Amino acid sequence: MVAPAGPFQAGQTGEDLSDVGIASGSTNCDIFGHMAANLRFSTAIEALALMATEPEKFHTSHALATALATNPVVIRRLLSALSHAGLVSSVKGPSGGTRLAKSPKQITLRDIYRALDAGELLHQTAHDSAETMDLKKTMRSVFRKAQKCLEEELDSTTLNQLLKKSGKKAAKHAADSSTEQPEPAASPELVDAH
Repeated sequence: MVAPAGPFQAGQTGEDLSDVGIASGSTNCDIFGHMAANLRFSTAIEALALMATEPEKFHTSHALATALATNPVVIRRLLSALSHAGLVSSVKGPSGGTRLAKSPKQITLRDIYRALDAGELLHQTAHDSAETMDLKKTMRSVFRKAQKCLEEELDSTTLNQLLKKSGKKAAKHAADSSTEQPEPAASPELVDAH
C-alpha cells in the first residue's frame, strides 16, 4: 500500500524515519495500511449503524458517504466487502441502494471485522536480529493473546447492542417481518452511487 500524502510520509521531506520502522524514501509503509484497515472497520460500523436505523430504506453510497464525511468510493468498497460476507444486500436502479441483509441483532462486530479482512491489530517490525529474537518471540505471544481478547469482545457485541449503548435504536428489520423485498443485486459495485 502506498503511504498517504502528508507530514508522515517517508521520504517526502527527506527525513530518515528508520527509528519508527520506515526507511527513508519508502513508499510501502506497512503501518499506514494498518491504520487504514482500522478506519475502514470504524467506517463500516458507522455505515451499518446508519442502515440499521432505517432498515427498509435503500441507502446510496453517496448518501452514506455524505453522512459519514467520506468519499462514496470508500463506501462502495466497504459495501462490496460487506455484501460478500452476506451482511448487506443491494438493489440496482433509480430507487436502489444498499440495506442490511440481516437483523442488527444477528450482526456482530467480529462479523464486520472479518468481512473487511482487517487482519491482526498488532504488528511487529520486519527486521530480525539476534539481540531482539527472544523479545520478539515474547511480544508475538502477548500480541496473539491481545488479538484473541479483541476478537472475543467483538464477537460478544452486536450492531444492535452498539446502537443501544449509543442511545440509538435500530428499527425493526425486514427479516423480522413478512414484508416483500426487492431482489438483491449480484454485485454492490454496480449500484448507483448517486
